[in-house]
Amino acid sequence: MKRINIAPITRLEGHGKITLFVDDQGDVANAYFQVPEFRGFEAFCEGRPVEEMPRITQRICGVCPTAHHMAAAKAADAVYGLTPPINGLRIRELVYSAFCCGDHATHFYILGGPDFLVGPDAPAAERNILGIVAKVGAQAGKRVIRHLAEAHEVLSLLGGRFVHPVLALPGGVAKAVTPEMQQRLIEIGESAVEFGTFTMGIWRDAILGNDQFRDMIMGQTYYHQTHSMGLVDENNLVNFYDGHVRVVDVEGNEVARYAPADYRDHVAEHVEPWSYLKFPYLRKFGWKGLTDGMESGIYRATPLGRLNAADGMATPLAQEAYEEFYDYMGGKPVHATLATHWARAIELLYAAERQLELAKHPELTDPNIRIIHEAAMGGPSEGIGTVEAPRGTLTHHYITDEQGIVQKANLIVGTTNNHGAICMSIKKAAQELIGGGREITQGLLNRVEMAFRAYDPCLGCATHSLPGQMDLEVSVIGPDGELMARLVRDEPGV
Repeated sequence: MKRINIAPITRLEGHGKITLFVDDQGDVANAYFQVPEFRGFEAFCEGRPVEEMPRITQRICGVCPTAHHMAAAKAADAVYGLTPPINGLRIRELVYSAFCCGDHATHFYILGGPDFLVGPDAPAAERNILGIVAKVGAQAGKRVIRHLAEAHEVLSLLGGRFVHPVLALPGGVAKAVTPEMQQRLIEIGESAVEFGTFTMGIWRDAILGNDQFRDMIMGQTYYHQTHSMGLVDENNLVNFYDGHVRVVDVEGNEVARYAPADYRDHVAEHVEPWSYLKFPYLRKFGWKGLTDGMESGIYRATPLGRLNAADGMATPLAQEAYEEFYDYMGGKPVHATLATHWARAIELLYAAERQLELAKHPELTDPNIRIIHEAAMGGPSEGIGTVEAPRGTLTHHYITDEQGIVQKANLIVGTTNNHGAICMSIKKAAQELIGGGREITQGLLNRVEMAFRAYDPCLGCATHSLPGQMDLEVSVIGPDGELMARLVRDEPGV
């Protein structure tokens, strides 16, 4: 049995590796997706005042801090039994929409995009933003950079800084919108909508217009039938900030629709000894291992999962793109993993439109932005907050004592929701692509990586399970500089 390590895997948030086991015939017998890092933020939260959680938990990640910031704030609202004023909620959602716009653009153009816009078999040194600029032109590259700068400007205007903002507080937000600020927010929103339509054009022309890429998207190599999950509003339309969690099965039939506070009745977590990531699954179906199909409990909460779980988009241009997507793909639900990139572009357009809607709201400058909890708490309490992080449904759950000090915290992050599907996608892609006497090239291994890259995984905030021993390597060097001994403890359970 031969072992092939793809380490480190590239263009993702965090650190990971893929280990392939190839038999004597050259076929892939098994594949493991492993994350050789451990954060354990749930334990770090214990003993902290719950009002500090919006500032603490976002330190999990520098890529998606705003998602943790908002989920933590919503959970803190629930602990204190507070409903923020409507304009406080409006400002939160505006900032969150701008964040999602920028985050989706980062993945589409910098992390996942090079595989398509530059090509999966291109040299690794070219599969990056510079390679994309060389492919689509300097003006297009400048447009991407301007969009990211404008998304960051929204977070800086209201959140104090674009990484690790300090906007949301229990009961509302810390900063109101002035008339001058609103005018700038409208300008940025209009620019974001234009960028969203620009991105849809890039997808249609550069990717759907390429026979190789279209065949990759529509083929079986990156195909898995799983259930789908996402937040929806009262009309079952996609919503990033608030709503109910809706789950549809592999045929698109609704199997659950619940308030985020009831997540434990629908989602459970499984642990394997070879990973620091847990494996969430649907209680209705139970844990059946890393298998897909109707009887499996594995689901996806990606942009594609959200579109599958919803009945449409809440903004007009995104709704047109949504209808075009399902018409092209042959109807709902879609199980083609690489189509997640297309779904991400549709969501980028939705976030831009929603951002502009909120920026134009006539009452956005209302100074009533926070309600403050003053009475003493009556006893232990708990709160649950959920938002749609760009890479999946994010839930923060805090249990506190009578002083509001966190006694227990549970975080189910977007990547964790998708962990089972990521593992299956990598294994299937490896087995489809490697074997049959084909030479194993760097381009071929990159195509295996494309299986996880579609999920836009954030591995730093996803690692919470500590089932075995941490990785360890000890080298003993003699006085002459020669290696005397090397002891390795890694890959527990493999």
